[in-house]
Amino acid sequence: MQVADRGRETRDAIVLAVLCLVLQLALAPNVALGSGHPNFALIFSACVAMQVGGTRGVVAGFVSGLLFDLSSTTPIGLMAFCLTVASFCLGLEQRNRMAGDLGSAMGLFCAATLGVSLVYHLAMLLVGQASSIIDVVIFRALPAALLTVVFFVPFAYYYSRVRVSGPGIGGAGSLKAGAGRGTHFTRRGL
Repeated sequence: MQVADRGRETRDAIVLAVLCLVLQLALAPNVALGSGHPNFALIFSACVAMQVGGTRGVVAGFVSGLLFDLSSTTPIGLMAFCLTVASFCLGLEQRNRMAGDLGSAMGLFCAATLGVSLVYHLAMLLVGQASSIIDVVIFRALPAALLTVVFFVPFAYYYSRVRVSGPGIGGAGSLKAGAGRGTHFTRRGL
């Protein structure tokens, strides 16, 4: 008998949110490639969207985008819009998309990251915070997408290996032997 532990899902989402918020505020401004910086708000919203999708994923995208906008000098609502649309698209087809399928999750995230980075930085060109289309695409959007994908890899690896299969009450994970990978704990993500 499997029992859904809503408290655990909420705690995992809160821990992920706090971790990504701290990384966005403390690490992202200090790590740059060209003029591009990693986007931990996108990482958070993508993790939630690919794990649980639906309304939770869209709300996570909006809230994380709004916090991104409030912590930077960009127009309020721009990143919130971008992350809401990206979260909707990432959580559209299926839930728990990252479980055991790292390649597919990485491919979808790369496409979403490139799209969000291009739309965001093109909008920054329109409001006058960038000098040219070359500056936007080559020196801002592509480096930002690359850094975001690089920082997403540990999150994707974690969520692709850690899944739920709790056999009893209380949400305790079970041990499963992976073919050639050794033994690891499994539990359901967010």
